[in-house]
This record gives sequence, structure tokens and C-alpha cells, in this order.
Amino acid sequence: MNHIKSTISKILLLAVTTLSLTMFSSQASATSEEELQKTSAIALQQLYKTNPTAEVIGKSARAILIFPSIVKAGFVFGGAYGEGVLNKGSQFAGYYNSVSASWGWQIGAESYGYVVFLMNDKAIKYLDKSQGWEIGVGPTVVVVNEGVAKNLSSTTLKDDAYAFIFDQKGLMVSLSIEGTKISRIKH
Repeated sequence: MNHIKSTISKILLLAVTTLSLTMFSSQASATSEEELQKTSAIALQQLYKTNPTAEVIGKSARAILIFPSIVKAGFVFGGAYGEGVLNKGSQFAGYYNSVSASWGWQIGAESYGYVVFLMNDKAIKYLDKSQGWEIGVGPTVVVVNEGVAKNLSSTTLKDDAYAFIFDQKGLMVSLSIEGTKISRIKH
């Protein structure tokens, strides 16, 4: 009986890993420069329409990192990948990727987008000069949920960066240790 359970677990792990790699590789190669800039602009406008606080913060931000689609999958071990753009003011300033790895109690797959509003020169310099920004190291990033959003206004913005997650699709059940790294890429 234990042998059967072990075999089933190995098959499930292999299936989820294969699915994850397939989704990540198709996500990574499917986006042209024009397409990525266009989907990023649409995603930002979508966020603004659904979350007025994001638009208020966007008007005060010195730069905005936009990741329109992140794909995440896992079964004990997991990962997420997506590509996005950096805008400084109304000017395009570069391509970036978002990569995370996780382990722990998790199963499933989902996609989502996220936007990081960089509020000051310290955050922008850190992103420009680091070999990749590991969220949780360096400038302070506040992940904005509905509770946090109610207390934010243009006069209460004190942190280095604010992140909004949006457009979640799929089912991912996880309690995991996760680290996200944002790095500049040549596209």
C-alpha cells in the first residue's frame, strides 16, 4: 500500500513539474517587445479602474514596474515567472522579469499580475544598481490589500514602494516560504 502511495505521489509531482515548466517556457517565449509594452499598459489601466487607490499612488510614483502576467505553479516545490516593463514617468525605461521559488505546503497553479509603484529615488537607484531586487531586501515594499488601501492617500505615502496584486486566476493552495527577485533583462 505504501508503495502505491509513493508511486502516485511521484507521478503527481512529475505531472505538476512538467505542467509548470511548460507554462513557464511558453510564457517566457510568447511575448514580443511591443506585445509586452501593450499588455503592461492595459494591465495598469485595468488596475486603475478596479482600484482607485492604485491610481492615486501611480500619480505620485517616480517609476512603475508592471508585470501583466505571472504564472505560478507548485506541488511542494514551486515557482513563478513573468516579464514586465519599467516606466519612469510616461517614458519606457526597460524590461524586467519576476522570478520566485518556493517550497512548503502548496499545490496548484494560478496566474496573476502585479504592479510595484516606486515612490522615491532610493527605490529606483536600488533597482538600477542591484543585480536583481529581492523583495524583502533593500527598499521597503508594502503589499497593498483592501485594508491597507483604505488608509492610503497621497499625503500618507511614506514607504519606498507599494505593490498591488490583481487579476488572479486559477487555484493555488499554499503556505510557503517564498522569495521574489526582480531583474532587468534584455528583450
